[in-house]
Amino acid sequence: MSANKLRFVLSLITRENDYQREQASAASAAAERLGVELQVLFADNDSIQQSTQLLNVIQAGGTPPDAVLVEPAGRTGFPRIAAAAVAGGSAWVILNSEADYLKNLRLTSNVPAFCVSVDNQEIGRIQGRQLSGLLPAGGCAIYLQGPSGSPVVEQRTAGMLETKPPALTVKMLKSADWTEEGGNHAVSSWLRLSTAKNDKIDAVQAQNDLLAMGAKKAMNHSSFQDLGIGSRLPLLGVDGLERTGRSWVRHGHLTATVVVPPTAAHAVETAVAALRDGVSPPERTLVTPHPFPESPMLAARQER
Repeated sequence: MSANKLRFVLSLITRENDYQREQASAASAAAERLGVELQVLFADNDSIQQSTQLLNVIQAGGTPPDAVLVEPAGRTGFPRIAAAAVAGGSAWVILNSEADYLKNLRLTSNVPAFCVSVDNQEIGRIQGRQLSGLLPAGGCAIYLQGPSGSPVVEQRTAGMLETKPPALTVKMLKSADWTEEGGNHAVSSWLRLSTAKNDKIDAVQAQNDLLAMGAKKAMNHSSFQDLGIGSRLPLLGVDGLERTGRSWVRHGHLTATVVVPPTAAHAVETAVAALRDGVSPPERTLVTPHPFPESPMLAARQER
C-alpha cells in the first residue's frame, strides 16, 4: 500500500449504459469524500479489451494501485489477472459478478480480496412479482435478457421464473449488450419473424431500463403497427436510476422498474476501511434491490 494517498482503479463494462455511468459517478463521489485517487476505465462491452486494460494497469512500471475494482464484461472474473494483482500488492474487488476463485485468493493473499454485488436473483424475484401484479391470471410476456454468458442474466432469469404467475408464458429474447440499441435490435428482429403476429403479448419485461426503452422504440416503429403491439403495452425494466428509470416511470414511459443501488461506492468504502483501518471485509456482500413503484401499486396503475 502506498504511504500517501490511496490510488484505486475501477474497470467498468461500458459508457453506453446508465447504470455503468452511475457506478462511475458514485465511486468517484465516494473516492473524493475519502481522499482516494480514482481512475475509471470502460471496456466497451469487450472482455478482451477489459483484460488488456487490467494487465496494463497491473504490469505498468512504478507503484501498483492500492486496489483494483472490476465489473467484468465476461463471466470469468479474470482469475489469472486477479492473482497477478494481489501478488503485486493490489487489493482485488469484483462487482456484480460471481468469482469462485475468491475463497482461495483470500487464503493465499496478504491484501483484501472480496465481492460486492447486487442480489441479482432477488431482482429477478421482484420482476416475477411485478408480472404477478400486472397479470395475475397469466398471459404471455416478452422477457428481454442481456447478453449471453453473463451470470447476471442467468440469476435474474432464474429469480423471475421462480415468482412469475404459473399461468404466464414467457417468451425469452436475447440482446447482444445492455444498451437501448441492443434492446431495439433484439425486439425488432423478433417482430420481423412471421410467427410474431401469432403471439398475443400482454407485457414486455427487460433486464434493464435501457433494454426496455429500446423495446419500446421497436414496438412503436411504424412498420410494426399492424401487429397491434404498441405504446400501451406494460413495459418493465431494471436499474431505476433517479434521472432515467424512475423518471421514465413517473412520466409514463415505463410501467415499473427495479431500483439497483450502485455497488461501486460501497466497494470503494469497504476497500478504504480494509486498507487504512485493517477492517477485514466479508468475501461477499449483497446489496438489496427494491421495486419502483411498490409492487401492489402495479395492478391499480394498470387499471388506470
